[in-house]
Amino acid sequence: MFGFIKNLLDENSREVRKLQKNVERINALEPDFVRLSDDELRYKTVEFRERLDKGESLDNLLPEAFATVREAGKRIMGMRHFDVQLIGGMVLHQGRIAEMKTGEGKTLVATLPSYLNGLTGRGVHVITVNDYLARRDAEWMGQIHRFLGLKVGLIVHGLDFAERRESYLADVTYGTNNEFGFDYLRDNMVTHPQHLVQRELNYAIVDEVDSILIDEARTPLIISGPADKPTEKYYAVARVVPRLKKDEDYKVDEKAHSVVLTDEGVDRVEQLLGIDNLADNLEWAHHMTQGLKAHALMRRDKDYVVKDGEIIIVDEFTGRLMFGRRYSEGLHQAIEAKENLKIQNESQTLATITLQNYFRMYNKLAGMTGTAATEEQEFIQIYKMDVVKIPTNRAQQRVDHPDVVYRTEEGKFNAVVEEIVECARRGQPALVGTVSIEKSEVLSAKLKKRGVPHQVLNAKFHEMEAEIIKNAGQKGMVTIATNMAGRGTDILLGDDVAELGGLYVMGTERHESRRIDNQLRGRSGRQGDPGQSRFYLSLEDDLMRLFGSDNIQGLMDKLGMDDSMPIESGMITRAMENAQKRVEGRNFEIRKHVLQYDDVMNQQREVIYAQRRKVLNGENLRETVQEFIETLVKSLVDHVAGDEKYSEKWDLPALIASCEEVFLPQGEITPDELSTLDKEEIIAILLESAQKRYAEREQVIGAETLRELERVIMLQVVDHHWMDHLDAMDQLRHGIGMRAYGQKDPLVEYKYEAYDMFNQMIANMQEEFLKYIYRVNVVVQPTVESDEETILKKATVNRNDDTLPPQPLRAEDTTGRNDACPCGSGKKYKKCCGAKG
Repeated sequence: MFGFIKNLLDENSREVRKLQKNVERINALEPDFVRLSDDELRYKTVEFRERLDKGESLDNLLPEAFATVREAGKRIMGMRHFDVQLIGGMVLHQGRIAEMKTGEGKTLVATLPSYLNGLTGRGVHVITVNDYLARRDAEWMGQIHRFLGLKVGLIVHGLDFAERRESYLADVTYGTNNEFGFDYLRDNMVTHPQHLVQRELNYAIVDEVDSILIDEARTPLIISGPADKPTEKYYAVARVVPRLKKDEDYKVDEKAHSVVLTDEGVDRVEQLLGIDNLADNLEWAHHMTQGLKAHALMRRDKDYVVKDGEIIIVDEFTGRLMFGRRYSEGLHQAIEAKENLKIQNESQTLATITLQNYFRMYNKLAGMTGTAATEEQEFIQIYKMDVVKIPTNRAQQRVDHPDVVYRTEEGKFNAVVEEIVECARRGQPALVGTVSIEKSEVLSAKLKKRGVPHQVLNAKFHEMEAEIIKNAGQKGMVTIATNMAGRGTDILLGDDVAELGGLYVMGTERHESRRIDNQLRGRSGRQGDPGQSRFYLSLEDDLMRLFGSDNIQGLMDKLGMDDSMPIESGMITRAMENAQKRVEGRNFEIRKHVLQYDDVMNQQREVIYAQRRKVLNGENLRETVQEFIETLVKSLVDHVAGDEKYSEKWDLPALIASCEEVFLPQGEITPDELSTLDKEEIIAILLESAQKRYAEREQVIGAETLRELERVIMLQVVDHHWMDHLDAMDQLRHGIGMRAYGQKDPLVEYKYEAYDMFNQMIANMQEEFLKYIYRVNVVVQPTVESDEETILKKATVNRNDDTLPPQPLRAEDTTGRNDACPCGSGKKYKKCCGAKG
């Protein structure tokens, strides 16, 4: 009676009872589906898709779709979904976590919601932990989908671009979490839309969801590239800059915090570096700019100090050392080269994301595992997924013995060995879990001394790993496994093993997480099989040392117990579980704290990637360029104006010099012309000049060509600045903790600084983009790629000096004599570069 009332009040039981109604509908359909021919059963897919096109919902189709999959499973694989597996499939379809005991057939369960959601054609990703399981499931479970007319894809390591793209276009795609995440990052680095492989992130079913979304979520996915090539350029520039003369080769504007080369300086740098045209070489130009800043503007023991071979920034407001912070845009590296130090960060992060933030982008996310309930609060808070415990198909027969505690680790392992020897003597298979490879080796050595044959799980080889697990239930088998979790392979009991008591699981130490312990236990007692489990502990184990071992130590002393005498008590087991709960709570807080920092980065990533994707897909950037121009002009004026409305106190020469760096032809506007105007009038004049120059560029180059150049240049500039920003943010993240010493919340400080850094990056990006747009020229050359394509457009950057005659890089005879000259002069080809031929 008590059990009935408890079930009535249990939220999980109520959820299961709700879903049971659909199970009854599916079961009622079964006789009709049994009578269908194979062709008629396959045609159900066509019928379902037609109904979806007419507006019917997936929920409405669910009973018939699940009945279809169940019948296909019987015919193709000889596997009929149990009723509890149907319930698991419904939970996954709802975007929740299905907790199913080991051996209950989670892999087969996933075929139900993956088929139903695959009918939409928007893609379903079935994600697992390694390539072996992904391949196995795509072949094995993919039989059902292929029989029913769905396309099945596979994403594993080593595929080429065409294979990946084709796999992502499939209705149901199997693969590993890392490969899906890396493909997302790579897609946000391409420069042409035809190089994308992924579609929208529609629906994901994550197998071993606790392993992937909790354990592996702590480590971000990172695509990095070597930075040793630019390192040499920083050192080369550092050798050149001291040989330049201030005011003669370069001019410093300390108020504007800028430094620029003069024409004489450009010639001198080209001579010293041995390059033909500095303006045409963007990489050298960038390094030269940063090298000049490092030499002329950044002062040792004021802006930075050298400490232990590193450049440490000095906070200009507080005078504190800002450990972990780095100047962006390569300036920090330039200072390191100037001080003749080793340049840090020789590999640069090109793109990064945590698995937490990757999987949260899916429209619908679901997961399955044998152990999730202990982490339900984390799943709800981070992923908005609750956990539903699915009943077992057959009642569990496994006997879970209370923990036993020994005084020392040596005494504990000796007891484990004796128990294993006894199991081996009677032929009962034993699976022994350890917390580390080191402990596995200790136990293995002891077993070798006793002459007990055994196998040790080697996680380096997934195929071998699955074979080892599969054989762990055979008579007389002894298997040692480190951090044994559900690895997607059932442990089937060999002949006569059931009569011997089933698989005996021994844990040699409690993990910090109850979930890992439960995963180990869950390997025994599948599908109603008999089995046993017990954990062997010692007072020297980490958890025992940290939680409550003093009382147990005192009890052992009073009883005069030695190393060979254990304490066996349910009270100890409960005490250990309470200790684990506390540790789990602490670890959750740590993961949540890390995620709070990563969420700041993720918001910025989403903005950049969304804008980048629009550019990639060919969005017309003309209006965007106009906005950039307006923003830049106002920013340049604000910089010199400060709070002064009128220009008498402005540094007008500095303003004009800044404008000439980007869009203003030299000498077009003089300081005297602006000296009697107010702020709004000056903005209007400069804006008119900038827009006029842009219109001229569009006329000379051609609107269509300029749009394509804008697209290409925008992608390159965004990627360059984003990579530098990732590096700067990483340094900020590592150093921000020092703010706590100043009674400041590091997370709040991080958000403020990250916001400012992001805005500064956007401003720098816009200015650099405009510099290229105002300077770029098109060089035309023949191509034999196709009859339709007669010219290849190639972007280069010219020096922004209108006093020099235009210098074309190369012009072929394909340019008509009356066409605009490709050098950008605005003259006809025959009266410009063509006249020289």
